[in-house]
Amino acid sequence: MDRLRSRLIVLLALIASFALIAAACGDDDDTASDSAGSDGTGETLPPDGDTLDDDGDGDGGDGEGGDAGSSGGDDALVLYSGRSEDLIGPVVDRYAEATGVDVQVRYGDSAELALLISEEGDNSPADVFLSQSPGATGFLDDRGLLTALPDDVLALVDESVRDDDGRWVGISGRQRVLVYNPDLVDESELPSTIFDLTDPSWSDRLGVAPGNGSFQDFVTLMRATEGEDTTRTWLEGLADNEPLSYPKNSAIVAAVGRGEVDAGLVNHYYNVRALAEDPDHAGVNHYFPDGDPGGVLIVTAAAQLASSERSVAAADFLTYLLGTDAQQYFAEETFEYPLRTGAEPSDVVPAATFGAVGGIDFSELGG
Repeated sequence: MDRLRSRLIVLLALIASFALIAAACGDDDDTASDSAGSDGTGETLPPDGDTLDDDGDGDGGDGEGGDAGSSGGDDALVLYSGRSEDLIGPVVDRYAEATGVDVQVRYGDSAELALLISEEGDNSPADVFLSQSPGATGFLDDRGLLTALPDDVLALVDESVRDDDGRWVGISGRQRVLVYNPDLVDESELPSTIFDLTDPSWSDRLGVAPGNGSFQDFVTLMRATEGEDTTRTWLEGLADNEPLSYPKNSAIVAAVGRGEVDAGLVNHYYNVRALAEDPDHAGVNHYFPDGDPGGVLIVTAAAQLASSERSVAAADFLTYLLGTDAQQYFAEETFEYPLRTGAEPSDVVPAATFGAVGGIDFSELGG
């Protein structure tokens, strides 16, 4: 790929994240997804009638279009999901099969779906909203569009991974890490904190994805915990080291494995998945110490719409997402951290202690 060496380009891309709610641009997931409906059986139904290819772009096809809920009737549970279908779809299908509930899903970018819900207001067909991070749920909460979740749902997770006001709950988490190639990076060089990456010794050696949602989640959380000035200084120092720019996490992991770049900032599970597919992959996750902003947990947040007339069904679905079957899926299939109290991650993922994210005012940061 072209090595983007221009400090101005990278700096502008990095600083652009200051203008965004967490997750406002781009998906964390490899498969981008346009807004679309699904009938709960894994078939995606784009509103324009085109089928979706692996990149989420319509390329023709004979599938019938339809918005979420258009074919499910009044008894269907309507889910707006900012996590892509390849990651959350299997869980939705298992729930539908286990309960017989018809689940209509509209997939899309978390921020775009939040804006859509805001426009729909009390007329939104959505009952439940899944966001790749709490930023978009904070946006909706600030506008009074979410309702407090039942106590028995909130009690399923630790207070650190749910909203302090009970408006959303975390169902799975991805930890930020530094993935590195051990042939190119000696263990003695590994940073003890994210702030070490502004050292000139890391010049031309790092891969970043500044336009990716998970990078912007991380920057937003750094702003909340470390302050605006500290975060801006770190971003400028990182840009001074002229990192290579990539479109997404998986591209960075692949580049590290090829030796194209020494190390990169990603979510933990991308390298774990790469190793599961190819044990010879030359990538190792370096975990920052507890409390360091470089090791922040990015929570998949689930919320219920205040306008929903299916509150019992919505709560049941959220309970299922935090149940044994779904939590085991997140641990063993996607290699994320399950967030139900007592749930264990996969054996190939180290145990971790996360700082609290529930009390961060994401809506204020995005304002």
